Amino acid sequence: MRIDVLTLFPDVFDGFLGSSIVARAIASGLVQVRCVNYRDFATDRHRSVDDSPFGGGPGMVMMCGPVFDAVGSITRDCDPPPSLVLLTPQGERLTQPMVNEFSGERHLLLLCGHYEGFDERIREGLRPREVSIGDYVLSGGEPAAMVLIDALVRLLPGALGDEASTTEESFSAGLLEYPQYTKPRSFRGMEVPEVLLSGHHARIEAWRRAQSLERTRRRRPDLLTDANDSNAPI
Repeated sequence: MRIDVLTLFPDVFDGFLGSSIVARAIASGLVQVRCVNYRDFATDRHRSVDDSPFGGGPGMVMMCGPVFDAVGSITRDCDPPPSLVLLTPQGERLTQPMVNEFSGERHLLLLCGHYEGFDERIREGLRPREVSIGDYVLSGGEPAAMVLIDALVRLLPGALGDEASTTEESFSAGLLEYPQYTKPRSFRGMEVPEVLLSGHHARIEAWRRAQSLERTRRRRPDLLTDANDSNAPI
């Protein structure tokens, strides 16, 4: 998989791309990630990429020219072209099924906004898929891009030491993950549930399923509603 990221602040990705699972996936050749600066496509000596909004209002708006040129520099030699994803609080909410869908792409191009967002003609002309990581506003799209990249890389075959991890974590089956325990068996009066020490795999599986359902009902009942609406098994 190849992922290109258009950003005003490529340096903020250095630590993220150089650490943990993402770094190992890059080193293993499972994914290529490249950060490209919009300012490299500015046409004035100040390397301007934004200007004040028509009609007045606070803040600055990302201009069409540098964004279109930056996208074109990446897509012109790509066959097939990459799928464009614009990170914005106005987009579809990112979910695990959406991440699963993106993981099937060969090439993604992520557009990170900043300031007061993009000139609307960028949406009209490039027609990216707009994605949000939640109902809140960030200073820019870079943290959202990192969230998406991390979620994607985990699904790449060979990225995790234990491939079962991706199928047993929260949201993989539409539910929150069951409680996990490790040594010691007893800590400050808190005990590991006996069923997990029994060695009885069917009972352990049933306990985990029940715990996932109960935790989801208490903390995220909307997930159960979504599953029922889509006729997904729970």
